[in-house]
Amino acid sequence: MIEFDKSTFDNATKDFQKMGKDNYEAVLKSYGQMNKGFQEIGTSFSDYTKQAFADATSTFEKLVGAKSLEHAIEIQSSYTKSAYENWMAEMTKIGEMYASVARDAYKPVEKAVEKTAAKVTAS
Repeated sequence: MIEFDKSTFDNATKDFQKMGKDNYEAVLKSYGQMNKGFQEIGTSFSDYTKQAFADATSTFEKLVGAKSLEHAIEIQSSYTKSAYENWMAEMTKIGEMYASVARDAYKPVEKAVEKTAAKVTAS
């Protein structure tokens, strides 16, 4: 049977409690990073949507004022090309933002796991 003296047990308990507190704080930091990132993504989507709506409205106004079918087709083709390019650029940016959120949110957890693993390994 393994025997522990009280001070060893107390120290182990304190270490365990500190690890729990540190890990809890890492998770809170991680959630904070995710929240911040998702807010930025939401703002970006909102800005893109406003701009896309403004572009569509402007194109509609141009179409209403078109003097010929050829001019209307030219306006529509230009808008379609521009809208597609803007959409692709925005989705690329949003994808990069999601990847950044994942990296930033994982960093505090990764550090806590490394710290805990090092402490457990040293024990």
